[in-house]
Amino acid sequence: MAKKNRLLKQAAETIGSAMGRANRTAQKVAKAGVMAKKELEQISKQVESLKKQLQKTTKRLRKALA
Repeated sequence: MAKKNRLLKQAAETIGSAMGRANRTAQKVAKAGVMAKKELEQISKQVESLKKQLQKTTKRLRKALA
């Protein structure tokens, strides 16, 4: 009986540690996803700003050439 309890305890420890590692990995992936989303939003804002700037420059250039 003692041997059976020890085997069950070892199995439970192995399963628990595997679950813990998987949980930590999942948290790291989720954190990286959030950071990537924020960076993408910042890049989108920069692109919009450059787009507006290009439109203004194009408008000025057309007036200068007309």
